[in-house]
Amino acid sequence: MASHLVFLALFAMACSCAIASDPSLLQDFCVADKASPVRVNGFACKAAKDVTAEDFYFSGLDKVGNTTSSKQGSAVTAVNVAQIPGLNTMGISMVRIDYAPNGMNPPHTHPRATEILTVVEGSLFVGFVTSNPNNTLITKALNKGDVFVFPKGLVHFQFNNGTGNAVALAGLSSQNPGVISIANTVFGSKPSIADNILAKAFQVNKATLDMMQAQF
Repeated sequence: MASHLVFLALFAMACSCAIASDPSLLQDFCVADKASPVRVNGFACKAAKDVTAEDFYFSGLDKVGNTTSSKQGSAVTAVNVAQIPGLNTMGISMVRIDYAPNGMNPPHTHPRATEILTVVEGSLFVGFVTSNPNNTLITKALNKGDVFVFPKGLVHFQFNNGTGNAVALAGLSSQNPGVISIANTVFGSKPSIADNILAKAFQVNKATLDMMQAQF
């Protein structure tokens, strides 16, 4: 009986690992058919006869992002399944991030992906926070050519601590990693989270809360 329980426990763990990432390929590729009315976890596949090289191609990562249009002084150029249909079911995507001096990619999470980032220009101060109850802050100063990993789902950030512009490239372990910006989510939700809930959660008065919400 004990051996059966061990087997079932191991089987359950294996199943949970198998379903804890993007859907796996069952053929060479599954180019996203965004016009399809079929709704699945990801996108339905385009007919193989209609697939072209353009379905696997994107041009533009050499373009400098417009950091002046952001209050945070950063710009993210995403390359995921929305830009390359051929990434559907591939479980991978990437971004280019531009940072003005003192610019930052503010605290956020990717609910569906681990991120690996490399600095290609300038320098960055980066970090992430571990989950409850420890909430340990892990940080590192990065220079050109350095690489850092942000574990899946954890709150993380990047800050340009140099005197010039900075650029980073990052790979993510999902075709559609998602982004949850902490401040925007909490203070800029629509409809807004009730004042009394936020005030109690952050231990501030309503006037302070209203000031924070006004920024979003």
